[in-house]
Amino acid sequence: MSITAGLRPYAAVNEEICKMLQTKDKAVVKDVNGQRYIGCGMDKGKHIEIHGTPGNDMACYLNGGTVEVFGNCQDAVGNTMGGGKIIVHGHAGDALGYGMRDGEIYIQDNVCCRGGIHMKEFRSMKPVLVIGENAGAFLGEYMAGGTVVLLGLHLKRGEKLFGTHCASGMHGGKMFIRGSYPRENLAENIRVKSLDESDKKELAHYVKNYCRYFGADYEEIMSKPFKKVVPISSRPYAGLYTPN
Repeated sequence: MSITAGLRPYAAVNEEICKMLQTKDKAVVKDVNGQRYIGCGMDKGKHIEIHGTPGNDMACYLNGGTVEVFGNCQDAVGNTMGGGKIIVHGHAGDALGYGMRDGEIYIQDNVCCRGGIHMKEFRSMKPVLVIGENAGAFLGEYMAGGTVVLLGLHLKRGEKLFGTHCASGMHGGKMFIRGSYPRENLAENIRVKSLDESDKKELAHYVKNYCRYFGADYEEIMSKPFKKVVPISSRPYAGLYTPN
């Protein structure tokens, strides 16, 4: 059984999804056309498979469940998610993973602006965002924790790995960035480092997941070097607001 979204209002579609998940662990939703909030707050053990283009705030507040999209996504995917997994066989819009606290997001292609904005971590809660191609401006803006992996696959001549103001205001967490990138697009409050053995082990785990989900070649991806991007300070703007 599956649910057909079509041009129905998002509230009606979400109500039907919730009703199905009361008795089943998986719901398949077809012909999705911008319906919002699909998978909002879904708990561990539940799975939604989406065919089409889900609307804003898909899987917002996700609480352990899995949402897999065969298509592209609009804005604020995984907004404030607290656990679980999002897998997108396409690209995503602005503010991907906004304020996410835990869980993993895998995007096969590219993301628009402000991916990973306000990501944060606490003790064992460490969110992860993996992007297959490139990202728009303000990637990792105000990051306070977590990990962003940017693979830069399939870029055409002249395409940049990320847009301007990458890691602007970043004060925690890290990014693993593959290949060359425009240094002028990286914020001034950032340090670029080589990966240590612990970083390499962590990165390998995420890249293997990406390859398993999207059929990519692990050896090919790892044949290019990665750099680690971390903040210089936990208070990048302290001098703007206080005298010390």
